[in-house]
Amino acid sequence: MPDGFESAYPLSPPLKPQDIRARANSSSKKKRPVVTFLGDEAVEIPDKSEVGIDKPLVRGEVELDSIAVSYNTMHSTTWFDKRVLEHRIFVNRSLHLENVQFYGFDMDYTLAEYKSPQYETLGFNLTKERLVQKGYPQEILEFEYDPSFPVRGLWFDTLYGNLLKVDAYGNILVCVHGFEFLKHSQVYELYPNKFLTLDESRVYVLNTLFNLPETYLIACLIDFFTNSPQYTRTNFGVRCGDLAMSFKSIFQDVRNAVDYIHIQVLKDRTTENMELYLKKDDRLPMFLSRIKESGAKLFILTNSDYNFTDRIMTYLFDFPYGAKPGEPHRNWKTYFDWIVVDAKKPLFFGEGTTLRQVDTKTGALKMGHHVGPMHEELVYSGGSCDVFTDMIGAKGKDVLYVGDHIFGDILKSKKIGGWRTFLIVPELVQELHVWTDKCQLFEQLQDLDVQLGHMYKDLDSSTKEKPDISKLRISIRDVTHKMDLAYGMLGSLFRSGSRQTFFSSQVVRYADLYAASFLNLMYYPFCYMFRAPAMLMPHESTVAHEQRFTFDQPTIDRSRHSSVPTMIGVTDIPSELSSTHSGTDMNKDNKNAVAQTSVPHMRPETPRQLTHTHDEDCSDDDEVAKAPHK
Repeated sequence: MPDGFESAYPLSPPLKPQDIRARANSSSKKKRPVVTFLGDEAVEIPDKSEVGIDKPLVRGEVELDSIAVSYNTMHSTTWFDKRVLEHRIFVNRSLHLENVQFYGFDMDYTLAEYKSPQYETLGFNLTKERLVQKGYPQEILEFEYDPSFPVRGLWFDTLYGNLLKVDAYGNILVCVHGFEFLKHSQVYELYPNKFLTLDESRVYVLNTLFNLPETYLIACLIDFFTNSPQYTRTNFGVRCGDLAMSFKSIFQDVRNAVDYIHIQVLKDRTTENMELYLKKDDRLPMFLSRIKESGAKLFILTNSDYNFTDRIMTYLFDFPYGAKPGEPHRNWKTYFDWIVVDAKKPLFFGEGTTLRQVDTKTGALKMGHHVGPMHEELVYSGGSCDVFTDMIGAKGKDVLYVGDHIFGDILKSKKIGGWRTFLIVPELVQELHVWTDKCQLFEQLQDLDVQLGHMYKDLDSSTKEKPDISKLRISIRDVTHKMDLAYGMLGSLFRSGSRQTFFSSQVVRYADLYAASFLNLMYYPFCYMFRAPAMLMPHESTVAHEQRFTFDQPTIDRSRHSSVPTMIGVTDIPSELSSTHSGTDMNKDNKNAVAQTSVPHMRPETPRQLTHTHDEDCSDDDEVAKAPHK
């Protein structure tokens, strides 16, 4: 029986098969999809008249330019019954929670979620004040933070002073100079082929949530200096009499100011008014206790110093009870097996720093470096991934690390540490709202794409007259513009129209899981199998299985057929495919050939079971242990 506290945050009850079947197959003016079942899971099969005979049935969307599934295709799919949207965790690579033995958490913007736009406004104002102290004009204090403008993942080109929204390969999708959105012709003048290479000496990637106020302040300053009458614009900056300022120097001044306020001012202002800047959730102690009860170990790995970490975490765990009502209050440190501060990520995942103990009474570091085993409830500073994992007895894939920083937390922990990764993307709350609320815009864009295809459908290489697609192109641009504005001035974090962004490509590549909050894990059992959707190429996502490919000339049949017994849900092999050479016949031929020759194997035998396990997240040892003995 769950107690009162757990009843307030129940797991989403799964619908019974008969309930889903009754609901889906009930009579309605609008024809509903027929529901069938695979095992205990419900599957909705759309009616072919609604889907369209030339549209495929697929189970999800993973798009990276060439790997794409259209919006209408995705919504004309076979769907398993999903959890409540607000509780969903999204999957790029399959992960079995049962195999996770260590859960690691970042603090800032992960365990500690800062309120938006209050926290960005604080950072914006403090940075302005610092720049004025360093000699910038007083007029910049008049700027106020506008949360509708900045978006994460932009590139700042320090040569021309432009904010760029690019795709995975550096193709420019949006270019903004100050507050001015540059036209195509202007972009081509600066960037031949609308392309820019990611060169660290020229480009700075504004990837983190802490970068949002910085992004907007850069735009404010570029616009101020290039449009104020006392300054003369040059190709690479501005002049005022004998004073010259490059866009790169302006950017560096902003970077220095941001670094200064993060070290000297921002933390104190945050802890002075935590109710204003921090979200507090009473599910946090209960959730961490559930992880420990499952048998896994917990650690916190943060770049923040101990004093700031202690004040923030003490506030987040400041409830009159412990993990549940009736249990005594516990210090936040008792919820973790290991605590590491001053980690200096991403350096932590490389050469690292010296691992030292922290005196929790003073916050000072103890003498020497730590060489023994790591003890619970002690606090450590620095270290490296290799040293840390050795001391706690972890292997790469045993660890699921949860963080918000795509580079410092996710990319480096994945590439160097081999950890499984869970990216926190608070913007998903708005992204999903727009995705569902503005679905008519996505449908309009898909319809326009279909119309564009029809304009060319019956034309071939003998065609002399070009179809007039100018009106369609204008309509596509208009709908795309409306889609972008629904997200904000610079559009979605993940896409620009139908093109995915650089940030989106990093999420797909390095984050095994992602969600709006780490607390979404509460709504999944610790034995859950997160399974990634199929990644379809265009020749798969745009071709229906009902269609038949006609061969112009005979081709070699490369298919092999195993002689294993037919399994439930697996159809028999068609007789025309197995009439000439079955797997058994080929294996007999192979054995006869081996008997007459000294070559050990004349050809590989047909596998009798699945050969790939990359999406099952299990080891060979697990499979052997589960296999029946002969």
